[in-house]
Amino acid sequence: MIDQRQVLNFRVQAQQLDRAEGMLEDTAVLDIGVQETGPDGGRWALALRGVDVAALSGEDVILLWTVRGAPHLYRRADVGRVAAAVEPFSDADAGKRIYDAARPLKAAGIGILAALDEMAAQMRAIVTMPTVKGDVSGRLAEVMPEPYLRFCRPCDATHLYEMPFRLAAVRAALELRLDTSPPVLQRIAGFRKATASGDRFDLIRAYLRLLGPATPKHVADYLDAPVKDVKALWPEDVIEVTVGGETRWLLVADEQALASAETKATRLLGPFDLFLQAKDRATLVPGTAHAKELWPVLGRPGAVLVDGELVGTWRPRKSGKTLKVAVQPWQKLTATTRNNVVEQAERLAAYRAVSLAGVEFAT
Repeated sequence: MIDQRQVLNFRVQAQQLDRAEGMLEDTAVLDIGVQETGPDGGRWALALRGVDVAALSGEDVILLWTVRGAPHLYRRADVGRVAAAVEPFSDADAGKRIYDAARPLKAAGIGILAALDEMAAQMRAIVTMPTVKGDVSGRLAEVMPEPYLRFCRPCDATHLYEMPFRLAAVRAALELRLDTSPPVLQRIAGFRKATASGDRFDLIRAYLRLLGPATPKHVADYLDAPVKDVKALWPEDVIEVTVGGETRWLLVADEQALASAETKATRLLGPFDLFLQAKDRATLVPGTAHAKELWPVLGRPGAVLVDGELVGTWRPRKSGKTLKVAVQPWQKLTATTRNNVVEQAERLAAYRAVSLAGVEFAT
């Protein structure tokens, strides 16, 4: 029997949220990818784990559309193995990952993986130099046949389906140029896809290592993959544990780390931090009302993490060169905790290159 606090402490340590300094090479979350969404996205997540993000450049990290079609940061040196890791497990898996775009392809007798390869080949031919996403999409829509296209009522125009476009980009050896909006795609210099990801970048193992203990469904939901495919590739070197009456699995190598996990750290997690991406949300936030506050349909806040426990949400309020942080606590915070939150808000303001105008704690 493993209690909730042990699980969260284990994840804090596995994800290195309690360390003061770290190098890009040994930052564990980069093995699974760090989602770069919003101003407090991937690089803020790295900063929270002790990485000097001010010194990062495109020579160090690479931005790719990968898991769930979202942009994720990785070490540039790992791109070949990452490409192998994010490959769909099967044609059925690829179909699930592209949602409604699979239906017309299937109706036309086109295999999903074959469709992604065809799109990738055309994208590769189009992107011979850095090209804005809209231009790539427009030119691709001119050469792809009807099953790849959809009519967009708001635009009154025909477009490519979004998810196949995103998932084909890595297959086309294309990256997203950092800090471009709208996104600019460019060829990955010297790209060579690895024949296999290896254990370190295997997404199932990485999920268990960083977000375990977990079930195949948790992993499948994270990847938007079929549970059947995840079960077929489930690691053998795992042990069973019970969390909240549910049987879950953990890598054998992490058994002692789970049993002894303890942590002391206060962090302002970004809305899409990996810690909040776990698919056992009731373990992260047992209260339904708090879960709805943390994961609304639109406009996610960040989360306040204190000593392995989520104790509230936060939102940034930027005005010119100043930033206020509004905190909504879920419990009474001690004076020490409040001071620690203010310190983290100062850290956030420095990361954003603005001055902190204050921290507002709701009552």
